[in-house]
Amino acid sequence: MANDIKYPTSEKVIEYNLLALTLIKVKKADQPKVLSNHAIVSAIEECRQAEGNIYDKAVHLLKGIIQKHPFASGNRRTAFIVAKEFLLSNNAAFRVKDDPAHARVMQGIREDYYTHEEIKEWIKNGKIREFKR
Repeated sequence: MANDIKYPTSEKVIEYNLLALTLIKVKKADQPKVLSNHAIVSAIEECRQAEGNIYDKAVHLLKGIIQKHPFASGNRRTAFIVAKEFLLSNNAAFRVKDDPAHARVMQGIREDYYTHEEIKEWIKNGKIREFKR
């Protein structure tokens, strides 16, 4: 079964960064520029190696892209799209609504505010405690 899982390629993640910056403009200075291809490959590999189910793997992918910061701009937006596409392409649900309010949650993930289990619950059911500094 684990061999049937479809993982993103680094090229696909880079495409999603361009897409994220094109669709979701935040700052004028946003640039689709790769700072570290190694960081992208590393995040994908950690997803592959992760124990647990497809949601555990998605958490590793999401956190990996956010925290390794492989792009000049749009790391959180890219991570969101990549994790969503990863789950959907593997016939799993992604219950987080496309809502700019989730930017705070993504910031919390970047700052290691949430546990693995909290992020997994968020992806599966769309619920998570509010991010507070």
